[in-house]
Amino acid sequence: MVLLEGTELDDRRGRVWLRPFTHQVGGHAGIMCYDKTTICKPLVSQEQVFYESLPADLRPFTAQYKGLISVYAETDSSGQLGLVAFSQNDNDSLAVQTLATKRKHKRGRNGLSEKLLLEESHFLGKSCHDRSNGCIKVSSFSINLVQDSDTAYQMEDPNGNKNDIQERNSHNPWGLHCLRTLLSHMTSEFTENKLFRFVLLENVVSQFHQPCILDLKMGTRQHGDDASEEKKKRHMKKCEQSTSSSLGLRLGGMQVYQAKSHHFHCRDKYYGRTLTEEGFQQTLYHFLHDGHRLKKELIDPILQKLLCLKSIIERQGSYRFYSSSLLIIYEGKHQSNSNLGHRKGSPAGYSTEPPPPSTMPKVDVRMIDFAHTTYKGARNNTTTYDGPDLGYIFGLQNLIHILRKIKDGD
Repeated sequence: MVLLEGTELDDRRGRVWLRPFTHQVGGHAGIMCYDKTTICKPLVSQEQVFYESLPADLRPFTAQYKGLISVYAETDSSGQLGLVAFSQNDNDSLAVQTLATKRKHKRGRNGLSEKLLLEESHFLGKSCHDRSNGCIKVSSFSINLVQDSDTAYQMEDPNGNKNDIQERNSHNPWGLHCLRTLLSHMTSEFTENKLFRFVLLENVVSQFHQPCILDLKMGTRQHGDDASEEKKKRHMKKCEQSTSSSLGLRLGGMQVYQAKSHHFHCRDKYYGRTLTEEGFQQTLYHFLHDGHRLKKELIDPILQKLLCLKSIIERQGSYRFYSSSLLIIYEGKHQSNSNLGHRKGSPAGYSTEPPPPSTMPKVDVRMIDFAHTTYKGARNNTTTYDGPDLGYIFGLQNLIHILRKIKDGD
């Protein structure tokens, strides 16, 4: 069995215990960690095909594709719940054998609390057992996490109400929502012990200590060619009533590290749907603000990457990146006084001045979510388009324009 570096194993069977991904700010599929540099999420065949036929010039702007794994939810005799993975090199033989053994020796249990725990960096939990049909059902979860960090997350809803996640070393609240959904599906009465296929992808934030992440839904259209008429109407209405139609951009999620309070300020997709063009620009401004100052030194490196991506997208004839997102990432961790001077009167340990060029924060720009991407030659392609994705390019143009306005102080 070939395993990726850093994978945590069950010594008895060589199984990989998946852990929740801390920094999920958008999307709807729950994301898990396979190891420090690799995440995984439920497989969508159209997305797999895209990664396997990815144009070479797009690779710097997408996550590295690392293959597939089989995953199932396992509950032991004490009620501990975990997601277990087997690499693609094992085929599915070990997983099938394991599941068969579990079913044979299954025993009824009750009195188990409904709780999800993260202990010793393993993903473990308690599930509620329904004795009427002999199936494990996860109806709700509360989150208790190991307290080894001062970082917390604060979510603000469209009405301006704030929900503080006070546990240390917590997760982005939207990521927890997606995690609950994933677990409920995988442990439902219809899918207990079922094998699920997950796709392995590069963890693009693994090199960041305090990753500030902006998730943008790109383009003026958000439904795929395979969408039902009802779904098309629903998505078209969302676009018409949001900045998707006017800007080709819509906030899908965000977390930005606040240096003074030591927490991430988070926004989700529901907040993004309420924004006007002016509100979108203000939100982008806040994404680049650390609570002390606007980090203007980030804008040029981000613009450089966006201009490069725009040039590449303009060369991709027939591609339509429907419902895909663009991630903008930068390092939120601040340097100490020993490495970076600070203005008199500023909070100890932090600077209100831009860093010198040698200490410029690292930025990254990545395209994600290709479940509805289509192009000439794609499997199950129902429509072939000519020329580049003008809706996506329209979004990039407006993003570049807004960033330049912020830089110029307009």
